[in-house]
Amino acid sequence: MMTHSSRPSTEAILTALPALAPYARDAVVLCPERGEPDPRNSSIGGPLLWPSDEPWPECSLPDVDSPDGAPATAMVPVAQIFRRDAPGPWWPADFDLLQILWCPNEHWDPPAQQADISPVVEMRWRRAAEVTSRLTTPPSPSRYDEDGYLPQACTFTARHLTDFPYREELPADLRPQLEELVRATGDGSDVITRVAGWKLGGWPTWHLTYPAVFACGDCGTDLTLLFTMASDAETGVVVGRSGDLRIFTCPADHRHPFQVDLH
Repeated sequence: MMTHSSRPSTEAILTALPALAPYARDAVVLCPERGEPDPRNSSIGGPLLWPSDEPWPECSLPDVDSPDGAPATAMVPVAQIFRRDAPGPWWPADFDLLQILWCPNEHWDPPAQQADISPVVEMRWRRAAEVTSRLTTPPSPSRYDEDGYLPQACTFTARHLTDFPYREELPADLRPQLEELVRATGDGSDVITRVAGWKLGGWPTWHLTYPAVFACGDCGTDLTLLFTMASDAETGVVVGRSGDLRIFTCPADHRHPFQVDLH
């Protein structure tokens, strides 16, 4: 994850390049630390506040080690975030709990909204007060491909900041100015547009490929980044070649299909 202390303040960035202001986005970086989170706490890889009368998500899709027709396997918790710990524009009205799970197996030919050669992701928005009876013993997965798909239970510290886009997502006339600002800051690495790690909101990083644009399958609106699940030692997560798995959602309606991308 990037070294936050080497990043200039938002004010300093915008003073140096005022034309970046329209592209600023709120973000919250989640700095994980191994712990024993409670189901009513935000966490990475911790227990979820899951209703006892709601079926636990399972994955019946074929994966790299199990062909068509293999028994379904339980998904595992990846993140649980309460609105109070990470407020921002990504929250739908009246919801205060986000839960993300995935199938801890690689899928070579998943549904179009999922990423190839990655875990299949499931997501829930909730109102925490409505969970009056909690599932205390969720099922464990019957199989998993890699230990890196079994996140270790972590609490986290939420770091609020302003995120800016990768240069190729900016108008052509701004790109040289941004490149110059990047060269003039930090320790030689890009600390302006490479806000990496576990992250809510903000902009995706595109250091490996040209930026992709995902359109909502229901309304055609460009999807925006909701959440980044990052490979790191603290959570024990490894996706791709120590990369990121990102969830993009429709800013017009949270009920529209999301898109998962591996980078």
